[in-house]
Amino acid sequence: MSNPPGVRPVIPHFSSGPCAKRPGWSLQALTDAVLGRSHRSKIGKAKLKRAIDLTRDVLQVPADYRIGIVPASDTGAVEMALWSLLGSRPVTMLAWESFGEGWVSDVQKELKLKDVAVMKAPYGQLPDLTKVDSNSDIVFTWNGTTSGVRVRNADWIKADREGLTICDATSAAFAQTLDWPKLDVVTFSWQKALGGEAAHGMIVLSPRAVARLESYTPPWPLPKIFRMTKGGKINEEIFEGATINTPSMLCVEDYLDTLSWGKSIGGLNALVARADANAKAVADWVARTPWIEFLASEPEIRSNTSVCLKVVDPAVAKLPADVQAKFVKSIAAALEKAGIAYDIDAYRDAPSGLRIWCGATVERSDVEALTVWLDWAYAEAKAALPKAA
Repeated sequence: MSNPPGVRPVIPHFSSGPCAKRPGWSLQALTDAVLGRSHRSKIGKAKLKRAIDLTRDVLQVPADYRIGIVPASDTGAVEMALWSLLGSRPVTMLAWESFGEGWVSDVQKELKLKDVAVMKAPYGQLPDLTKVDSNSDIVFTWNGTTSGVRVRNADWIKADREGLTICDATSAAFAQTLDWPKLDVVTFSWQKALGGEAAHGMIVLSPRAVARLESYTPPWPLPKIFRMTKGGKINEEIFEGATINTPSMLCVEDYLDTLSWGKSIGGLNALVARADANAKAVADWVARTPWIEFLASEPEIRSNTSVCLKVVDPAVAKLPADVQAKFVKSIAAALEKAGIAYDIDAYRDAPSGLRIWCGATVERSDVEALTVWLDWAYAEAKAALPKAA
């Protein structure tokens, strides 16, 4: 075995969800949490309202958009939107990775909608967005967490569209600039770009989405945790901190802490800049490293958060697919064993490769240190290839 590098990441957390905590985080940051009290108490509701207000501030959400804290993470927020809003007009589903595929399955197999156009692309690519019918309802992920592919912008969505746009932005929010006028429903979760704790989702509704909620009643039953209206009108309490079910006030405090950190360093622009710098550290390494490449071939669509990579060494490419997969996994396993990087395997449904979270809570110096160790782990895995084969 070769000698390991002398430099190490200070924080080895590069998981794509739950993601790294903010720099300097400790449990001491949560000592003001409202514990042992009702979330419906005056102090509890004030904390939840503060979370909504700070979200609006940091994400630069328009004043006339409503923001709600909802159950079941980003998945719950997306499902709430699909079950509550779809069915009154044609739907276009866009998918280029596993979560987008999941929304397609839900709309076709669970909601059983008939007038559905599905536009798909392989991992690492986008479908032709110029062919999307903006008069249909559109469901898409802004950033494909499992493919490392994001939309360039929202220019392909018409400003005068008749349909609604439902955007799963869970690995884009707080790291990429969202084009709010083009988005009617935006969902995300706390455990992604801000490194919060799991099980809490956020849903952001435009005035157009609210109008749909108040004018359209789906033909199927809606579970309580999906209901956003009351007496035919939007339930304003949800968007003022009165959650549908009981949230963890400890998780709320953690979210508030990281929102406050994000605001203190310069808000959204600073958060985006940090993610961009981290992603550039990976890109600089890829540019000088012949054995690795981005899963997304086009630089303009590469994610700055969930950075997905593939091994392109010809010697590895000649191996059987299962041996190639084991080779890549051995790189991730070696780094985990050394305490250098945790959870950087590709997503289970994605092509074999590595996935490095580069969101704003990660330090660039840690990403740069990781790349040195990636070279070391690759060399170790390559040296062991004859035995593995």
